[in-house]
Amino acid sequence: MLHPPINPDLIFTWGNPSRGDDALGPALYDLLQQEELNGVDLLTDFQLQIEHSIDLEGRERVLFVDASTSANAPFELSRLQPEQDASYTTHAMSPQALLSVYQQVNGSAPPPAWLLSIRGYEFGLGLPLSTAARKHLLAAFHHVKELINR
Repeated sequence: MLHPPINPDLIFTWGNPSRGDDALGPALYDLLQQEELNGVDLLTDFQLQIEHSIDLEGRERVLFVDASTSANAPFELSRLQPEQDASYTTHAMSPQALLSVYQQVNGSAPPPAWLLSIRGYEFGLGLPLSTAARKHLLAAFHHVKELINR
């Protein structure tokens, strides 16, 4: 069985589309899917899990994207390092813990990775994206497109 080729770059978004600004990650995924992205794979889910370490295999760079209640507006971009934390034993992992799992399973360093934290404000069940979060989403979208085009 042939598998499609793996692109060198992965943008991995996550969040819950039914919880207001927690939908920022999946909303960015939707915007990026409308673009022609050469060399970039897109992936989205409700949360990070151990199994997602497989999605990092063969990558040269990974950008994780999530909503944040504490990031500076409109977003923050930070470099990630593997770090085992308690999240690997829960139903949702941190990207640092996912990188650590990759390292443990593969016996090698994970691909370079960054976290784009988009500032959100309203996370209640059933809420739409807040007006401020929509503005932050568009700023993050334009920034990610610039990163891709470099």
